[in-house]
Amino acid sequence: MKYLVVGLGNIGAEYENTRHNIGFMILDALAKASNIFFEPGKLGSTATLKHKGRTFILVKPSTYMNLSGKAVNYYLQAEKIKAENLLIITDEIALPFGTLRLKGKGSDGGHNGLKDIIKILGNPNFARIRFGVGSDFVKGKQINHVLGNFAPEEQTLLPERLEKAGEMIKAFGTIGLNRTMSEFNGK
Repeated sequence: MKYLVVGLGNIGAEYENTRHNIGFMILDALAKASNIFFEPGKLGSTATLKHKGRTFILVKPSTYMNLSGKAVNYYLQAEKIKAENLLIITDEIALPFGTLRLKGKGSDGGHNGLKDIIKILGNPNFARIRFGVGSDFVKGKQINHVLGNFAPEEQTLLPERLEKAGEMIKAFGTIGLNRTMSEFNGK
């Protein structure tokens, strides 16, 4: 069984540790913990994780957030992976910091990366892990918040939350969507 796991983010040093790049951060932490490495490729960097008989193709798109659909569609085709085995990882301002929520489908929720993926794939029927980055910002300053770095107190909690997100990714491939949602959502 093959799975495509795409962490959303933006390339470039100026975005590296921002809230909007949590998808990249989660995949980087999972790769480090698994002793695998990302290689540059077409439309993104990829790493292959083998776990309990499953193969997870991890992708960090180089297309920038708002054009993520192009990379997602390319790797679904190139790796011959069915849409039900696709998992997108994204930041979510509607959830408190560190909250993890897995869903099997849904709207873009105003997230430009998800909006582009839905547009390119033609439907919203793919799993996504939303990582809460909180909504502690003044009205109209959402962009500054998501493109800002995590607060010092959040940074101390981040390693444990990144590890938990990595566990969710592996569970998605081994125990399935519904069991993973019941075991991890909101915890």
